[in-house]
Formats: sequence, structure tokens, C-alpha cells
Amino acid sequence: MGTEARIEMLRRLRDEALHAGSERAIARQHEQGKLTARERIDKLVDKGTFQEVDMMVRHQARGFGIEDKRPPGDAVVTGFGTVDGRTVFVFAEDFTVFGGSLGAAVADKICKMMDMALKMGAPIIGLKDSGGARIQEGVAALDGYGRIFERNVRASGVIPQISVIMGPCAGGAVYSPAMTDFIFQVDGTSHMFITGPDVIKTVTGEDVSFEELGGAFTHASKSGVTHFVMPDGETALETVRYLLSFLPQNNMEIPPYFAPTDSRDRMDDSLDRIIPDSANQPYDMVELISTVVDDGEFFQIHEHFAKNILVGFARLDGHSVGIVANQPAVLAGTLDIEASEKAARFVRLCDAFNIPIVTFVDVPGFLPGVSQEHHGIIRHGAKLLYAYCEATVPRVSVITRKAYGGAYLVMNARGIRADLVYAWPSAEIAVMGAQGAVNVVFRREIAESDDVEQRRSELIADYETQFNNPYRAAELGLVDEVIEPRETRAKLIRALDMLRTKREVLPPRKHGNIPL
Repeated sequence: MGTEARIEMLRRLRDEALHAGSERAIARQHEQGKLTARERIDKLVDKGTFQEVDMMVRHQARGFGIEDKRPPGDAVVTGFGTVDGRTVFVFAEDFTVFGGSLGAAVADKICKMMDMALKMGAPIIGLKDSGGARIQEGVAALDGYGRIFERNVRASGVIPQISVIMGPCAGGAVYSPAMTDFIFQVDGTSHMFITGPDVIKTVTGEDVSFEELGGAFTHASKSGVTHFVMPDGETALETVRYLLSFLPQNNMEIPPYFAPTDSRDRMDDSLDRIIPDSANQPYDMVELISTVVDDGEFFQIHEHFAKNILVGFARLDGHSVGIVANQPAVLAGTLDIEASEKAARFVRLCDAFNIPIVTFVDVPGFLPGVSQEHHGIIRHGAKLLYAYCEATVPRVSVITRKAYGGAYLVMNARGIRADLVYAWPSAEIAVMGAQGAVNVVFRREIAESDDVEQRRSELIADYETQFNNPYRAAELGLVDEVIEPRETRAKLIRALDMLRTKREVLPPRKHGNIPL
């Protein structure tokens, strides 16, 4: 065969791979509001940069009638490209070919991308839209998932792993996204569950829809599995690009720097008025954070889950920072089981990828209740404590109002090796609130008083003067500086400038034993 004939064969094979899915299957995909695998990749990476890998791979399975159906590329498109000029590796499951099902060849292609991403130190992005394990390939398909899972764990904390659920993702297939750093779900077209509605109805008698069981808002607000809910596939892919702008390529690098347009010394007098006069009155911590960070840009993670705590990314003087903050507008900013887990995972993510952590503290304590105790608030609260204690990235705290009891310590206090702790004049740092403390310490004196309410009020006022302020903590060196709220941005930027060369050596060990 001559050269021209070989080139013609290559072109034919490429064309066959590019059109592996039938026109009918592609039309059905579009009718459902979904893009095809290659359309998704084109939306994700910089224009013209995608280089496909393993376009000619075919499955080797026999039996069940699939030996005569061997489209090149099989049911996944894999390759690499750039996002804002930085390399990323991508695999996109192709629902138009075998329903995107995973067989040995599909697993081989995905594993090759994961191995390359790990070797090159670049993010791996999975676009999920699959009917699950290919039944015709039996245990070989299951083994393929096992090989992917093992690579998810090996890559964890080394390179960013992002999963975008754009169609079905069920059964064992859900465990790969679950082990990645971020999960996006497209509202209305994506579903995640271990067992589907039909099986659940057969086994338990419960009648539930696909959306109620595993839809985007279900996992974003109830299970906490999903970090982002997107209205459509294009928005999801654009948001992935934005997310990557806050992350380094790998754990040996720092996140990209963007020259700021916001003055590093900017002060905002509105911060001096944001804390209400009444200690029991809520305010919106999102507004506070947005006022402090570059250009008011706070990118929330897990926005719909455990709303009593906020986590997300922002920039201070052009540098990425991770934000953790109590939200007084929800459950008074108390820590509960879900909030503790949400924040702990985010702290560990930031620590893994060299992103400094800024913590805004307004926490009256852990949420009281029998349900919280019986469901393990001790163990779950300890996860957040463990995550902060373990973190070696720069850690700066700003106590805006309440910082009581064990919750004060858990929220990155000096005692757990915070690098710098600032407090506003409105800060209340104590074992408990004034009313509770007085009722415990002066119970007998109050009871024996001629005017119980008058005496209680006097003792509360005296306690607040002595203890419910930041100055006692500052005397002990547990607060590094009491600052005016308007100074917060400038103080944080200067602190992070100083901490940029932080080095911390930990004892040699295989790994710790976090209270999972």
C-alpha cells in the first residue's frame, strides 16, 4: 500500500471515530439539552488546543453480539489541551456510543489519561455521561472501574481532579467522582445514585423520582456530594475554567497570580458598621468577605450545603486564598456535623494545593441537641480541628464577633498554631456567652439577691467588661492585634506577604489517622 493510500486510510479511520455515534443518537442527545463528548471538550479547553489520544482504540470483547460493533475510540474521548494556556487532561464519556458504558478499552483510555496527568503534574477533568459498566464485558468492566478508583486515590492531593456530571452516573461509577476534589452537576440532565428508583421501590417500597433521588439540588443541598449546580452544560464547563484559575497545576506549585486592579491598601468604612449592636442579631458574612477581597469576588464552594459555614476561593492582592467563615445569618453561625465536614474537607484541599487559608470567626459554639450528639458531633467536629492542626499553609484568622468555647479553638485559634490572629473591637472571646457564664458562676448569688433580674444584669455587664472583648486575649498573646474593621483587607494582605515563605516540618509518618 502506497503512502497516499495509507493517508487515505488514516483519514477514513479518523472520520469513523469522529462519527462513531449515530446521527439518531446525537440528535437524541441534543433533544435532551446535552452536548456531545467532543462538543463538551471544545467548550472546555482553549480553542484549537485539544489533542486527542487513543482515537483508534477498539474493544476486544467477544460474545453478546458486540464483536461486530467495534467503533474506533469506543465510548470515551480522551486527550489533552489547555485552559488559559495551562495544560489539562480530559476524558469525556460519549453517550452516543454504547450509551457511554465502560468496558475494558474505555477504562484503559481513562487510566492512560490519569497516568499522564499525574506524570506531567496537570489537572484531570472527567466529563461524565454514562450508562455504567458494560454488561457484555462482565467482570472486565468492573475491574476497569477498580483501576480508575485506585488512580483517583493515587492522584488525590497531588493534582486537581474535577468531575462534571452531565448525564447519568450510577452504581459503582459514582465512586470515582466521589473521590475527586470537585463535583459539578448539571441541573435536570444529571443524576447520581448507587441504586436507582426501581430497585429502591422493589427493596424498600419507597417511590422516588430520579431527580429526588440523585438530582443536582438533592446532592448539593442534602447529601453534600455535589459542590456546584449548573443550569446547563456550557455554564458548567465555563465555571470549571474559572475554578482552575484559583488552583495550581499540582501540589508542588502555587496558584496562578493575577495582577490586581483593586488597591492593596483599600479601606472600606462600611465594615465598621457591619456588626449589629445586638450580639444576637445576624448579619451576612458573604457581604463582609466580598468587601475585603479583590473586586468583591468570592467564589463559593458547596454553596447549597451546610449554609451555616461558608467556604470558597477569593484573591487578595492577586493571590489565591481559601476562605472559611461562620455564617451568622444561618443557625447563628453554629458548627454542626455537616458544617464541620464541609469546612474540614475544604481546609485539607487548600493545604494540599498550597492555598493560604483566611478564616473569619463568628461562632457561638457547636449546635446543641440530642440528634447532633447521637450522630457524632464529637467525631465530626474533630475532623475540622484535625484539618486545621494538620495544615501547614499560611493560616490567618479574623475574629469579628463571637468566639466561644471549643468552637473558638476549632476555628483556627492561636492554640492550634494559627500563624496570625486578628480581632475586631466587637470580638467576644470567652468560654461561653455572658448570660450563660453568669448563670453558672453566680447561680447562688443571683438566687439569694433581693432583685434577681437587677443583680443578673449587673453581673452580665461586669462579665462583658472583663471577658467579652478581645483585649484579655491580646494581653495573653492569643490575639496578635486588635484592628479596626476597615483595616482588615490591608492587614490580611501584609500578613500573607510575610507568610509567603512559611516552612513547617512535620514528624515523619506514613499518614495521620483523621477521625473519619
